[in-house]
Amino acid sequence: MAAYILRRMVSTIAVMAMVGIFVFLLLRLAPSDPAAMIAGRDAPAEVIAGIREQLGLNDSLPVQFMRWVRDMLGGDFGISIFTGRPVVQLISQRLEPTLSLSILTMILSVSVGVSFGILAAWRTGGLIDRLLAAFSALGYSVPVFVIGYFLVYFFAIRTHWLPVQGYVPIGGGLGPWFVHLVLPTVALSLGYIAFIARVTRASMLEVLSEDYMRTAAAKGASSYAMLFHHALKNAGVPILTVVGISFAYMIGGVVLTETVFNIPGIGRLVVDAINNRDYPIIQSVLILTSGLYVLINLTVDLAYTLIDPRIRY
Repeated sequence: MAAYILRRMVSTIAVMAMVGIFVFLLLRLAPSDPAAMIAGRDAPAEVIAGIREQLGLNDSLPVQFMRWVRDMLGGDFGISIFTGRPVVQLISQRLEPTLSLSILTMILSVSVGVSFGILAAWRTGGLIDRLLAAFSALGYSVPVFVIGYFLVYFFAIRTHWLPVQGYVPIGGGLGPWFVHLVLPTVALSLGYIAFIARVTRASMLEVLSEDYMRTAAAKGASSYAMLFHHALKNAGVPILTVVGISFAYMIGGVVLTETVFNIPGIGRLVVDAINNRDYPIIQSVLILTSGLYVLINLTVDLAYTLIDPRIRY
C-alpha cells in the first residue's frame, strides 16, 4: 500500500505540473492584453508599458512561469489585477458558499440516489423502477440552469415558500443558511441523483443475480440482510466510483448554479475573473480545482480496499 501511495503521489505531481503548464500558456497566449485592459481603452502607450513592467509581463514566458510556480508553492497566489487584493483572500471569502452548496448537494445526491437505486433493483420492473427510469431521463436531459429557473419560478415567485436568491453565512443562523440553499441544492443534485441511482441499480442487480445471493435467500436471510449486508457491500466499488466522479464534476454545475441563484461563491468569482481577464484568479482557481480532482481520485482508489478486502495494491 505504501508503495502504491508513493507511485500515485509521483504521478500526481506530474499531472499537476502538466496542468500548470497548460493553464499558464492558455492564459498568457490569449489575444487580450491585461495591461491595456487595466489602463483603459484610451490610455497612452507609456502607461500601458508601465503596467506591463509592474506585472512582469515583459519577461520571457519561462521566467514568468518559474516566478509563478515559486510564488504558488510559497502560498502566494498573486494579486488580483482589477481589485488589487490578494487572490488567497478573495478565494477564502468565497469558499464557504461553494463548500456549503457542494456538501449539501453530495449528501442529498448520495442518500437519495443510493436509496432509489437499491429499491429499484429489489423491485425491478415495479413502480419505483419505472419512476426511476423516467426521473433518470429527466435528470440527464434537463440542464441545471433550466431546473434552477423552474424552481425559482414555482417555489419562490409563485408560492413565496423559499427565497429567490442570495446566500446567508452559517454564522448568520443555521435556519436562514439552510433555507437559502434548499433551491440551489435541489437544482444541482437532480442530475447526480439520477446518475448515482442508475449505477446503484445496475450494480445491485448484478450482485443480486449471483449464486451466493440465492443461497442466502434459500437459507432464510431477511431482505434487509440480503440488501445491505451482502449485496450493497459487494456492489460498493462501482457506487463509490460514481460518487467520486460526481463530486469531481460538480465544479461545472456549481458555476451555473451560483450564477442562477446569485450565490457569491467560487463559481461567481471565476465568471467575473474571466470577464475581466483577471489572470491570477483564473490560474489559481484552475490549479486548486485540478488538485482537488486528483485528490478525490486518489481517495476513491484508496477507499476501494475498505469496501472490498479482495482489492490489494
